Amino acid sequence: MSVILLPILWAVVGAAGGWFARWGSVRLARLEDLEPGNKRWQVYGPPILAAILFAVFATEPASFAFLALRSVFVLVLVQVIFFDFEHRLILDRVMFPSIVLALVVSLFRQPWWAGLATGLGAGLLFLLLSLVGAAIFKAEALGFGDVKLALFMGLLLGPLPTVQALFYGVFLAGLVGVGMIVWRRSLKGTIAYGPYLAAGALITLYLYPGLPTSSG
Repeated sequence: MSVILLPILWAVVGAAGGWFARWGSVRLARLEDLEPGNKRWQVYGPPILAAILFAVFATEPASFAFLALRSVFVLVLVQVIFFDFEHRLILDRVMFPSIVLALVVSLFRQPWWAGLATGLGAGLLFLLLSLVGAAIFKAEALGFGDVKLALFMGLLLGPLPTVQALFYGVFLAGLVGVGMIVWRRSLKGTIAYGPYLAAGALITLYLYPGLPTSSG
């Protein structure tokens, strides 16, 4: 298929996937007794971002099955970004199946245990940061959703790419945090880390075309 036609067609698939992610997010929010918003970025953001990302990932030469697999993980990260921005929550109903899929895929890498070790290490690190932050600041610095997201990222990306993804995520969150302090002229307020960690994972997933099945 043409190198131009495939990204265009895959962008259409991405838009449909983004609409599905939004539809699912609305229903999952109501299961959590949350009221879904109807602002333009909430409604149209997932399909637009998914379409763009699907088109970008389709520019990499790969088999259709591999592209489809990568796109599933892209869609998970898009859902995490918008749901966490909207509700400050990363859903177990999304993360647990995604973690299982990432674990299965990670077992096909060499060595097979690298993804598992990285996922457990990243999850434990964020759990420790969450507990220490809560003890020091008497507030939830990192939620358990971020812990599960870190576990997912480790399984999905493997050792070195996970370090890079976490760096990108923390860096982006830091930039936004500084911007909010300057804008509000106050140190009060918190940000959702999940969207920035997910963005870091997306950047890294693109930078390593062989992921999620390669060793990175």
